[in-house]
Amino acid sequence: MFPLVQRCCFHTPAQLRKLTIPRLPPYGKNKTTCSSLGLHHLQRGVHLISRASSLNLASVYATKLRAFHTSVPSFKKKTPKESETKLQQSMGLLKDSPKPAVYISLAGLIPFVAIPLAMVTQGTYCPQLAFAQLTYGAVTASFLGGMRWGFALPENSPAKPDWLNLANSTVPPLFAWQALLFKDITHGALMLIMALGIALHYDLSLLPTYPRWFKVLRVVGTLVMVLSLLATMAFKTASEQQPCD
Repeated sequence: MFPLVQRCCFHTPAQLRKLTIPRLPPYGKNKTTCSSLGLHHLQRGVHLISRASSLNLASVYATKLRAFHTSVPSFKKKTPKESETKLQQSMGLLKDSPKPAVYISLAGLIPFVAIPLAMVTQGTYCPQLAFAQLTYGAVTASFLGGMRWGFALPENSPAKPDWLNLANSTVPPLFAWQALLFKDITHGALMLIMALGIALHYDLSLLPTYPRWFKVLRVVGTLVMVLSLLATMAFKTASEQQPCD
């Protein structure tokens, strides 16, 4: 009975007997094989550790970039007191500016303001007066552009006679000339407003070498010119919409 149980339970099949398990060489007999196996396992461990550290660094950088791109920018709003103080400072600069510059600039704004007032007073839209205002505005824009040449050409001037100063000063006259080619006064006035805006942008931000009082004077003058042109355009549109008797 016992031999039968031993044969059934402890008998290994022939296929399993054929399988051979590789044996490690005995210690001390083949040192090169042991050292190569140890070096292989060590390199594999170092590779896994470096790979894990690189993955951790990549995840950290990804979270930082995500936080950078998804963070909502915080804009600091100006309080009314700060705006009032800046306005007072600007008016103070305008008062401290040279008197001839202030008086001549204000006198140069009279044709812009007088033409819309004349048409409103008469109650009729006059195309000749509107074209005269447009022509005077084109001359003013050309003067503002050419004034940069006179400021950059002297030897002791803070502005250099380079491409930035001289080439950009020709842009407002080109826009002003294009404004005179339109048959419709409205299109010409819009083109002239663009010319005045470009000239103001050059004087304030792109070419910031003018005195501060002159910048304030330029802002005030440009606002008056633009508002007068818009008033003429509005009066023209209102007169066209009125029914004819």
